[in-house]
Amino acid sequence: MEWLNYHHLLYFWTVVREGGISKAAEKLRLSQPTISAQIRQLEGVLGQRLFQRQGRTLVPTDLGRLVFRYADDIFSIGRELMETLRGRPAGRPLQLTVGVADAVPKLIVYRLLRPALQGPESVQLMCREDSPDQLLAELATHALDVVISDAPAPEHVRVKAFNHLLGESDTAFFAPAALATRLRRRFPASLRDAPALLPARNTALRRGIDEWFAKEDLQPRVIAEFEDTALMKVFSQAVPAVFPAPAVIEQDICRFYGVRVVGRTNAVRERYYAISVERRLKHPAVVAITNTAREDVFK
Repeated sequence: MEWLNYHHLLYFWTVVREGGISKAAEKLRLSQPTISAQIRQLEGVLGQRLFQRQGRTLVPTDLGRLVFRYADDIFSIGRELMETLRGRPAGRPLQLTVGVADAVPKLIVYRLLRPALQGPESVQLMCREDSPDQLLAELATHALDVVISDAPAPEHVRVKAFNHLLGESDTAFFAPAALATRLRRRFPASLRDAPALLPARNTALRRGIDEWFAKEDLQPRVIAEFEDTALMKVFSQAVPAVFPAPAVIEQDICRFYGVRVVGRTNAVRERYYAISVERRLKHPAVVAITNTAREDVFK
């Protein structure tokens, strides 16, 4: 059985943390050639490169990022052990790194992630927002614990991932008070030629809305389109226009943005998923998120 040399792992971990071999050499009080040689031995054991060069900078490869995360846990546990033996409580928070698809409304994200921070166990949360494809690539390298998305992992992305449905919501339409009062009377027919702010065309919500508009023969006057739905809601405070959002957070939207509900439709439903590399979720904070989503947020 081949054993991992933890000295080599420590040198690699320090290089990543310090941002380069020269700084790691100062930290460890070793020569740069010594550290480079030890890292090459570690790469030989693992059978792959841990670093790649970008200009004059060494950056971790996909494998390097994965190894670093494990090394970070290993050395954190080692420090925790020493603190415990010295009679001090460890108090090491549980790490949770979440990727959030940029089309998911921020209020939905907040309500989904809040339970992770309110449980009995201390959690250190890190959120990353990006396109679903980029987040799934990071999930595959274990740089993320889970991805929150408004669509399941697409088939064209070659990542072994499992989609866990958190819940779904009808779609509500909102507008400033005066406009909402006028449009509410004949909704949804009142949306014809009404000024509208809509999500970008590459989002699941926009595709559903466009299909519904076509079916109901509705052609609102589109003033602006947004990839960031939070920005769309902010614009609604300055521009008298109607905009869509999940009905499940309509009270929060009305309170935060000073708008009123125009109407709702169950013909356009948004679904939200927790995407993981595990068929069965194990991370305690992720389990808390999914349980609360199904029992409270989308109940």
